[in-house]
Amino acid sequence: MNIAIAPEDPRSPDLDLLFERHTQAMHADTPPESIHMMPRTTLVSDSIGFFVLRIDGAACAMGALKQIGGSEGELKSMHVLSEHRGAGLSRLMLAHLVDEARARGLTRLSLETGAQASFAAARGLYAKAGFAECPPFGSYAPDPNSVFMTIAI
Repeated sequence: MNIAIAPEDPRSPDLDLLFERHTQAMHADTPPESIHMMPRTTLVSDSIGFFVLRIDGAACAMGALKQIGGSEGELKSMHVLSEHRGAGLSRLMLAHLVDEARARGLTRLSLETGAQASFAAARGLYAKAGFAECPPFGSYAPDPNSVFMTIAI
């Protein structure tokens, strides 16, 4: 089994399933006004690094790193296809994004994730990696459906 994570164009047609599943998951139990997912085409930006994890060439996970201020970044669009969960792929993607943030000279990473039970595994992943809850950052406002987390790197 060959696992590789590399920067890619989010508009690539072979990423359709990842984006469809990510969109479905975000809309499953989150009110529309509380969904902070970036549109696929918006992920194409000089201020965003978009990465895909592939197993034997098949896209299985994605994640993005957005620069939001001088030395601060935000994690966006992290998603692992459900049939590949439990194999440590989210840890691999998160570690890759943190390493990429450091390589870009960032010293803080923040994120917004859901407060609902369906996001418990994501919150646990981030907490195990050292992220701690924080107040809303950047342009976010308080939202009962959101949990904000941050880490100094």
